[in-house]
Amino acid sequence: MKKISVLVPTYNEEENVVPLSEAITKEFQVNLPQYDYEIVFIDNCSQDSTQEKISMLCSQDQRIKAIFNSKNFGQFNSPYYGMCQTTGDCTISICADFQDPVEMIPKFVQEWEKGYKIVCGIKTSSRENRMVRFMRSIYYKLIKKLSNVEQIEHFTGFGLYDKCFIETLRTLNDPTPFLRGLVAELGPKRKDIPYEQQRRRAGKTSNNWYSLYDAAMLSFTSYTKIGLRVATMMGFIFSAIGFLIALVYLILKLIYWETFAAGTAPILIGVFLFGAIQLFFIGLLGEYIMGINTRVMNRPLVIEDKRLNFDEEGIVK
Repeated sequence: MKKISVLVPTYNEEENVVPLSEAITKEFQVNLPQYDYEIVFIDNCSQDSTQEKISMLCSQDQRIKAIFNSKNFGQFNSPYYGMCQTTGDCTISICADFQDPVEMIPKFVQEWEKGYKIVCGIKTSSRENRMVRFMRSIYYKLIKKLSNVEQIEHFTGFGLYDKCFIETLRTLNDPTPFLRGLVAELGPKRKDIPYEQQRRRAGKTSNNWYSLYDAAMLSFTSYTKIGLRVATMMGFIFSAIGFLIALVYLILKLIYWETFAAGTAPILIGVFLFGAIQLFFIGLLGEYIMGINTRVMNRPLVIEDKRLNFDEEGIVK
């Protein structure tokens, strides 16, 4: 009997973990009775009663497992680490807030049985804020245009991953993993399935503009070189312009040294303009260096506090 793992990353989802567990279990009992399954919760150090409710679920059903992180290790590390701890023939990653429809699970499995190693849920529409949706669309199109690796638009990680790809993730040893980019870069045969993203069922999202910016910059610095190339070209162009302006100013001074006076306004404008451009590209360069620094330190993805209903099979060395 094939085994399917369902990974559910959580952070302050006390109102959702129990109904989501029930919904997933029902989906397997009704639509996928021929499969064994496990539900793996990985909690990123929630500050509410999420861990207590997950512990209760684990005590009631041995198929429900849990990993509790000692601290919050971020929106990328925790789900990635959790996927590497699953033991099924395939792993389905799904949000805890019901924005990813549970009803998609049988569709993912159906495509997996046809031979696809990765099945991605693609948001064709969403009930989220229109401005957020608009900004996301611009981001996806921009990163797809600039990246040297084909990126997947409106893919959040919701999907199915065969155990061969999970094994690939285990061997990468990347301390700052960006799953969406890895699927596009290293993923084998893939099937995309459209769906409408639902509204959050309960609770408050932990995502904000800073976390969205963090995700955007991680993908940008991991999969594009355009920022550094533009900085180099802009630096060359403005250096040439500055040299020409200085040369013209010097010639005019020598010829009309008694009457020519350019004043300080052009100088101030030039200084502020060049200064602003330099600061922008220094910040961009810092993003790349920060990514390199994190990878060089090679710290663990997460540090566990404890795990429930696991045996040695699910531990990655």
